[in-house]
Amino acid sequence: MEPIKNILILFCGGTLVMEEDETGTLQIPPEERAIENLLSIEPRLGEIAHVDVLYIDNIDSTNICPDHWDRIADAIARRYDDYEGFVITHGTDTMAYTASALSYVLQNLGKPVILTGAQIPGSHIESDARRNLTNAIRVATMDVSGVMIVFGEAIILGARATKFSESKLDAFETANWDAMGEIRIDVRFSDDRKLRHSGKLRLEKGFQPDIAVITLIPGTPVNMLIHLLDSGIKGLILRGYGPGNIAYQYLDVIRHSNSLNVPVIVHTQCSEGATLMHLYDVGKRALELGAIQAYDMSIESVSTKLMWALRHAESYNDIKAIMHKNYCGEINKEAKIF
Repeated sequence: MEPIKNILILFCGGTLVMEEDETGTLQIPPEERAIENLLSIEPRLGEIAHVDVLYIDNIDSTNICPDHWDRIADAIARRYDDYEGFVITHGTDTMAYTASALSYVLQNLGKPVILTGAQIPGSHIESDARRNLTNAIRVATMDVSGVMIVFGEAIILGARATKFSESKLDAFETANWDAMGEIRIDVRFSDDRKLRHSGKLRLEKGFQPDIAVITLIPGTPVNMLIHLLDSGIKGLILRGYGPGNIAYQYLDVIRHSNSLNVPVIVHTQCSEGATLMHLYDVGKRALELGAIQAYDMSIESVSTKLMWALRHAESYNDIKAIMHKNYCGEINKEAKIF
């Protein structure tokens, strides 16, 4: 019989431990009771693994920031040799951002790091917390590596995850890629999953949060974007139409960003597909001026990657190289949209 594995839960709060006040609004309980709520969701977790809990924070994930990403990564790195896998309990609102961010920080990751949470608090009889937490622990014990989200029936690569529903129990889907696996009666993985390995973990912490993400709509004022650049932001993501098309008037925004050495990343507003900016003149001109296209990355992945690139790059060429390098399956420059 295989020895039972040691799994560390990194507790960050979230809906799964929240409690309702007298008005029905979900609130964060005090730290000690929050941990009690977590462990009461399924008292038999010890049948799957030896589980320890490490407190990181106890907040609504709306309040998660890049400092938390570094703290989580630090905690994993310090205890990397003591555990076979890690589970991060996290609110759903920013879970995909945290999953993407950790995918860049935890380089050469040879063990599973699983994020999970719930749409309904664990104290409710109809809650999804028990299933999600139990399955996250199960996956954390298996022969797989990388940052993943386990939620509902899905096992999703962290840097490909996006939250698409505020109320469905299968709230996450994979962006422009196949799922890593799925939860059925058994746990099934895709053939291209990465297996565990004994290589040394490299920690590449650090994010520059001073970026802006703008979804362009017909008539978005050019002067507004110019003022935004002048405000001191370090990077700008423009969400264009279709394969990354942006109106000619915004070429002046890119020219101004060049004068300030602020990189502009062009993403697509489409929930499926990639930027292929050479297809149309409106996209091609932006490329010629130095805009960097996001290809098929999710908005969660491209935004956290830009923050990470800005902290680890010394030049525009470095930033472009980082944005277009495939670190963890987050980008496919050969992606097609038709």
